[in-house]
Amino acid sequence: MRLRMEAFVKGLQNRIVNEIEQLDGKQFSRTTWQRQEGGEGITCVLQNGDVFEKAGVGISVVYGQLPKAAVEQMRHDRGKDISADGPVPFFAAGISLVIHPHNPNAPTVHMNYRYFEIENDDGSPKMWWFGGGSDLTPSYLFEDDCIHFHQVLKDGCDKYDNKYYSNFKQWCDKYFYNKHRGESRGIGGIFFDDLDDKPADEVFGFVREMGNRFSQSYLPIVKKRMHMKFTPEMKEWQQIRRGRYVEFNLVWDRGTKFGLQTPGARIEAILMSLPLTARWEYMNHVEPGSEEENLEEVLKNPVDWIPLD
Repeated sequence: MRLRMEAFVKGLQNRIVNEIEQLDGKQFSRTTWQRQEGGEGITCVLQNGDVFEKAGVGISVVYGQLPKAAVEQMRHDRGKDISADGPVPFFAAGISLVIHPHNPNAPTVHMNYRYFEIENDDGSPKMWWFGGGSDLTPSYLFEDDCIHFHQVLKDGCDKYDNKYYSNFKQWCDKYFYNKHRGESRGIGGIFFDDLDDKPADEVFGFVREMGNRFSQSYLPIVKKRMHMKFTPEMKEWQQIRRGRYVEFNLVWDRGTKFGLQTPGARIEAILMSLPLTARWEYMNHVEPGSEEENLEEVLKNPVDWIPLD
């Protein structure tokens, strides 16, 4: 499974990078890095493109000893039955991407799929699970974009379990939530973690299906919105929304916290999800009845964009 997941994330990274380059016209910078404690990664970043202000697509395949702080987080936050206090041997492989377009009519997107093992002393898996998902974060709300994005995800989930989409959509709404703001980060998608309810081969097939659906779920939306006209005021609103995106990633995101606690972590790769620019405006308020207020209403009251089974 380790080798299969490694091959999958590397292949998916190459395909997505190629598709983004074809749409943008500019090239990603590619950094291959080695982790002294064990493992490697490839970080691809495009900055100041023609369509995308910043796009990051990274993969990592790492192993070594999980430190005590990370063990405690897994035990207390995740309910993992890890008997040792740490360090414990682990293996992890995954792909993570965040794409921020220039045009405020085009949404930001996030995707992440990963496989994790806690190992026995002989290297065999003691515990394993998959996690991941994909979610959309618009600055301006287009209902047809939201419906399209969610429908592509639901169609993939339904191939494996007709309860997956409903469960993972609600999980996404709950997870990507800025508690201090009382609002969701975006209009959701799917999110799951600790997924080991079926044989590993079957769960891997599901993860592979959802990863391969990224381009179908997102690129048609960007192509529809990337040439739309916008005003300086719309651009400022986009910057404020990106500030909220940063707040979630740095304050609440479990993956960011875990990455920063891992010895030998590559900070540039962990923080590549942050936008190139953002704005924090004191006491910003939206106009009643505006498109900005329309977005805020949805962020405060998540919508079921397609019927839940």
